[in-house]
Amino acid sequence: MTCLPASTEKKLGLVIDLDTCVGCQACVTSCKEWNTGGEMAPLTDVDPYGGDVDGVWFNRVHSYEHQTESGSSTVHFPRSCLHCEKPACVTVCPTGASYKRSSDGIVLIDESKCIGCKLCSWACPYGAREFDTSVGVMKKCTLCIDRIYNENIAEEDRVPACVAACPTSARHFGDLGDPDSAISQLVDRRSGVELMPELGYKPTNRYLPPRERTSNFGSAAPALQPLQAEGGFLGWVDRMLSRQ
Repeated sequence: MTCLPASTEKKLGLVIDLDTCVGCQACVTSCKEWNTGGEMAPLTDVDPYGGDVDGVWFNRVHSYEHQTESGSSTVHFPRSCLHCEKPACVTVCPTGASYKRSSDGIVLIDESKCIGCKLCSWACPYGAREFDTSVGVMKKCTLCIDRIYNENIAEEDRVPACVAACPTSARHFGDLGDPDSAISQLVDRRSGVELMPELGYKPTNRYLPPRERTSNFGSAAPALQPLQAEGGFLGWVDRMLSRQ
């Protein structure tokens, strides 16, 4: 089985603001488009116009209607690899194809070593890994390593494609291992949370819960409270993902 690094120099990851995500799917399509010609190419769609459509998507957005006593709220929930500190997908890999980089904490797949056994997808509780039937290997989000380290593009563009494409700035990228970084301060300020922390995999990515709403008449609109993993909307998402 594959070993994990004792520590990483950085903890690169995403912070997703559930308050401003509008479910437009721009992050999904930009991810698909970039990776078609990028590091993990190709993301082949099988039989796109037939009855047995298949394909690989590194990022997906799920939309939920969250019921409260006063009404309901629609929340859009983007889901991709969380680049965990203790990823089960890595430790179950029998060939070393799945690995976590000590330099930046990004979890990747060496396709030349992958035998398509799917153990990593069974081990991942977040459903972040997908099997590419066209080449017989597993694939996943890479945080666009061919963008973030590419010195041939402008520095401000060296972010994952999903972050660059988001029209509402709901997605943020940076070093979550640095408490002084802008992204870490954002998490502290908005009380960002892990997904399924009780599993112990320590996901790097964080979600910012929706803020409490106030109407034009000054009364509080339905709020998604509490929004910790053990209850509220995020707790419900945890339970839904646990059933997969």
